Amino acid sequence: MLRTIIIDDEAHQRLTIEKMTGNYCPTIKVVAKAESVQSGLTAINKHRPDLVLLDIQLGDGTGFDLLDKFQTIDFKIIFITAHDQFAVKAFRFSALDYLLKPLDPDDLVGAVAKVSDVMQRDFHVQLANLKEHLDSAGRDQKKIIIKTHDHIHLIPVNEILYCRSDNNYVTIFLINKNEIVASANLKDYEEILSGSGFFRVHKSYLVNLKYVRRLEKSQGGFVFLEGELKIPVAVRKRPELFEKFGRLSHT
Repeated sequence: MLRTIIIDDEAHQRLTIEKMTGNYCPTIKVVAKAESVQSGLTAINKHRPDLVLLDIQLGDGTGFDLLDKFQTIDFKIIFITAHDQFAVKAFRFSALDYLLKPLDPDDLVGAVAKVSDVMQRDFHVQLANLKEHLDSAGRDQKKIIIKTHDHIHLIPVNEILYCRSDNNYVTIFLINKNEIVASANLKDYEEILSGSGFFRVHKSYLVNLKYVRRLEKSQGGFVFLEGELKIPVAVRKRPELFEKFGRLSHT
């Protein structure tokens, strides 16, 4: 059983989460609830939980303020956040689990199921990346967390050349010629990197438009990236790619 503490500044949310865990998450045992940074700190120190369901905005601070009070975080965390597109994108860049308000039972079940897969030793890297994204809405130097079987990689987005789907894996090719293989779907990276200059040119390829060097309309259609890398372009993707390429040429 996962000894769990629910920390949320709204009483009805605490009750809702507790009811949902009771109905849908048999591996969870709620041992305490708290509504603030201070009461959360007291509850965690007293109960030593395995898992904390942690709201971002608390009455006397934030969930990050609470976590900053621990020199070592030896419990798993699932964040709870209000629906905000930038915040959601920040969480996805950071590869940290989160739940959106209003809570959905399927999302809760999925997040709890993934708790055992979290590489806790690298949590501080993920958390630092999340805080950086939440604090830097206007900056271009974004970084993405890429989790492999043994490691967590923190990679600047502008160093990704392209991504290629290989069945249930995605290979991320970097401009320094290194490759990282992650267990994921290409659609996951397409969504995460949307708005960062990437385009899905083919069912198996997601490219960084920053490194497009030319388009070839003959022989079915190809895009050439830096280093003369030749990537196929799906027929239905050509008009949109040509339009994007045209706009880029005038910027």
